[in-house]
Amino acid sequence: MIKAALFDLDGVVFDTESQYTVFWGQIGKEYHPELPDFAHRIKGQTLVQIYDKYFADDAVFAHIDGYANPQVEQAKITARLDQFEMSMKYEYIAGFEDFIKDLKQHGVKCAVVTSSNNAKMQNVYQKHPEFKGYFDRVLTSEDFAKSKPDPDCYLKGAACFGAKPEECVGLEDSFNGLKAVRASGAFTLGLATTNAEELIKPLSDYVIDNYMGFGYADLERIVAQFQ
Repeated sequence: MIKAALFDLDGVVFDTESQYTVFWGQIGKEYHPELPDFAHRIKGQTLVQIYDKYFADDAVFAHIDGYANPQVEQAKITARLDQFEMSMKYEYIAGFEDFIKDLKQHGVKCAVVTSSNNAKMQNVYQKHPEFKGYFDRVLTSEDFAKSKPDPDCYLKGAACFGAKPEECVGLEDSFNGLKAVRASGAFTLGLATTNAEELIKPLSDYVIDNYMGFGYADLERIVAQFQ
């Protein structure tokens, strides 16, 4: 029996990953030109962890005119990100709304488990007033001590509903996210929205392109095959 479905946000609920790739790709060009894949490296990580790993060393900013300290540059990036997220399009992944309604009709608890912060979620709520009604819990970066690929967020998601990880399904699109679900012990449902199916298949128990024509009965049947 599936007790809970734990959804990542970007690339799983909303078709936003390509927009973030553009934003972080530009930041990467400016600050880390030696890392052409920077936008993909940071997927699934919280903003704090991105800063700690990639924007804490003075050497990173040596080429920046008027550089003062890492905190000032981090604040500049945060301001740009906040502005970017306010203007983003938050369009649901195809079939998502019908899928989650079907899950809830069958008594499945649903939670968002995202590396995004509360500030970003306020943009989501403003553009989609119905969003909160789809989920029983929304867990953000402020709720986790560790970010993906650590399973902490998915373990906490399961605990919210008093469920064991193996009684849950984790839905992810990124490599770090898929690793986090798998490490938690939950069934790993991959979405080929950000990365090609052949790339995420080794990290997934099952892969779908989107939610079109996919419902609770399909998910229950697939999960049962792995038990």
